[in-house]
Amino acid sequence: MPLILPGNVASATASTTFSVANSCRLNPGAKLTKTFGSTSNRRTYTVSLWLKKCSTTTEQNFVFAGDVDGANPYFDARFDDTQIINWYHSESGGAEEFNLKTNAVFKDPSAWYHIVFAVDTTQGTDTNRLKLYVNGEQISSFSRSVYPDQNFDTAFNVNDYESIFGALRSNTPTYDGYMAEVVMIDGSQLTPTSFGEFDEDSPNIWKPIDVSGLTFGTHGFYLDFEASDNLGNDANGGTDFTETDLAAADQATDTPTNNFCTWNALDKYYSSATFAEGNTTVVTPNGSITYATGTIGLSSGRWYFEVQPYDPSDDNSIGIVDHVSTSNSSSAGELHYQPRGWCYRQTGDAYNNNSSLTGSWSSYSAGVTIGVFLDLEDNKIYWSRDGVMQNSGTGISITAAASTDTGFYFPAVGDYNGSDDTTFRTNFGGSSSFAISSAVTDDNGYGNFEYTPSVTVDSTAKKFYAICTKNLAEYG
Repeated sequence: MPLILPGNVASATASTTFSVANSCRLNPGAKLTKTFGSTSNRRTYTVSLWLKKCSTTTEQNFVFAGDVDGANPYFDARFDDTQIINWYHSESGGAEEFNLKTNAVFKDPSAWYHIVFAVDTTQGTDTNRLKLYVNGEQISSFSRSVYPDQNFDTAFNVNDYESIFGALRSNTPTYDGYMAEVVMIDGSQLTPTSFGEFDEDSPNIWKPIDVSGLTFGTHGFYLDFEASDNLGNDANGGTDFTETDLAAADQATDTPTNNFCTWNALDKYYSSATFAEGNTTVVTPNGSITYATGTIGLSSGRWYFEVQPYDPSDDNSIGIVDHVSTSNSSSAGELHYQPRGWCYRQTGDAYNNNSSLTGSWSSYSAGVTIGVFLDLEDNKIYWSRDGVMQNSGTGISITAAASTDTGFYFPAVGDYNGSDDTTFRTNFGGSSSFAISSAVTDDNGYGNFEYTPSVTVDSTAKKFYAICTKNLAEYG
């Protein structure tokens, strides 16, 4: 299946390439709802949206349309608990009118998926009445495939019926992740090329295109999420969606054209960690003494991110490591024991390979912002505490990434107390789980940080950058 991350300089930085400015972060329970005041085309339409999912185990509904009073019929699309796509329609009385279940599994919490539901029940051939596309390609392999009767009237575009993104009508199950470029075309069954294209330099990369010139039809809408004070704004000019459990802080710059690092929800086998707020919050539970890692590995360049510990003991570690956790035992699992793991601990010290590093480090408490500066040009790491560089701005030497086990370093946080849990709220720049008052970007204009990523360290002015694909294309 094609990639959708802009992984080369041409696709990621070219001025002629369309860029998606914003996405919407939906935590479980959040949703966008619209009720139509008339009935339009129930047989032919297209729904297109980009998703970066955060949960990798739970059932999650992301598109719903149905009777506002709670009765059938309804149109529903979700990731089920095995993370396949399950698209179905239930008619009055609960009978199944159509159902497509993919064989393909969608578990990656680091990637953006583009999903298109194209409907035309007037088609004479049943398999043409429903078409499902992911990342520009039509899905043709299903574990279950039941197609609607010809000229079947679906629950979309119906007077007094709800259209919901992010949840089922009853809010169970609910979507956990990011959404971008949500489009509904009323009256046309379109292909993915109306919404995206393959990159001309990297043909395995599927990327968005400008959709503002499409013919949306009577009930068509376009959610671009560019108004932080009105995330339900219909950029096509129609009636806005109603927001539930959404705020300005849920507007993100993590998008299909600039994918940011988050915490890796798949890396929890040993830590049993839990994740929230678009995978920018990680909680290490009681009984866990290992660490969690970020979704993007770094092999060159200079990089920055911020972490705030909450409900902490005196056993927190914030830093980097070259591999995911392989143990939850006291020595093998702890971040500060790792031969190529470097961390700043809450007690006011820094460690590597179970050895305290020479230098001056202030202790920190809940709510303090720790900045992590990773310099893979000079192979140094620095930390700040509420914007003040620690160790007088003198860096700690680290092993070159090329000489590590994986060839990469990953952001990492963890605790080393088997009877305590710790919450780490994080800002990688694309979305933050703690409040930002300063709104500082990196020198390329990416990210949204509390403190500046450009600092003078080791008597040298250095520019550090948000961990995102546009920066990686230039420096990674």
